[in-house]
Amino acid sequence: MVEFFQVGVITQPHGLKGEVKVYPISDDINRFDDLKECYIKIKKDMVPVTCIGRKYFKNLVILQFKEYDDVEKVERLRQCPIYVDRAHAVALEEGEYYLADVLGINVIDEAGNEIGILKDYFETAAQTIYQVITKDDKEILIPAIDQFVKKVDLENNLMTVHLIKGMI
Repeated sequence: MVEFFQVGVITQPHGLKGEVKVYPISDDINRFDDLKECYIKIKKDMVPVTCIGRKYFKNLVILQFKEYDDVEKVERLRQCPIYVDRAHAVALEEGEYYLADVLGINVIDEAGNEIGILKDYFETAAQTIYQVITKDDKEILIPAIDQFVKKVDLENNLMTVHLIKGMI
């Protein structure tokens, strides 16, 4: 399972006291309300930071970190992604799962026939779409809705789907 989830990207410094503008990539911008501990990925290192301030401006979040207290220090953080660890991620409700956890899952149909591996997903205005790659390298796109995704079993690394004519 994935240990870290990306929630945003630092776009630029804001002001002189070390605040940064963050473009959120979380599906819930209010998830930043309770953000205290997070990580900034600087090159290949996950640097832990403590969020001591947040405010919202248009479609951005402005964060302030205890470890960075002036514009000079945050200047080098441009385009760095911000992550939370699994312990600080938004809690899931019954039947929900993190999209990052289904990447690489084996996809089967309702009869138990192997279809392929879920390689990626993307968001559309209507819903999330799963990209499944078959053994013979064909791509199948499956809407992530109950009509098509019947069961997700993370323990057994299996997703059961209902396919209709035209999907394959």
